[in-house]
Amino acid sequence: MVFQGTSAVTLDGKGRISVPSRHRDDLDAWCQGQLTLTKSPAGCLLMFPRQAWLAFREKLLGLPMEADGWRRVFLGSAVDVEVDTSSRLLVPPELRAAANLSRDVLLMGMGSRFELWDAARYAAHEAQVMGSPMPDAVKAFVF
Repeated sequence: MVFQGTSAVTLDGKGRISVPSRHRDDLDAWCQGQLTLTKSPAGCLLMFPRQAWLAFREKLLGLPMEADGWRRVFLGSAVDVEVDTSSRLLVPPELRAAANLSRDVLLMGMGSRFELWDAARYAAHEAQVMGSPMPDAVKAFVF
């Protein structure tokens, strides 16, 4: 399963977002709407379908002790959530605060996972990326 594209979603007063219709069937089929949210070092939230989270978690648990700080960030902030019957999911308050999520949120497909960004924060992040030198790995990529 590969998720891609960006969807503008709205965080409601209770901290819920609606899962875009283009992802609902795939998420239901792949993980029965069971997801895991955690912090990202980029300033957004990572949203994994449960199977993808379990694979990521196993990799984290296999890291050497020197990675314990990052393991704490990812595992210590991880929260299991489920898509409800109205196709919404609750983003817990501590994770909303960590990613500075307000009303306007972007849900970005990033392969086997998603990212949840505050729209203004992502615009600033993208401007910074676009203004920086292109990494050699991307320069060598054939378009």
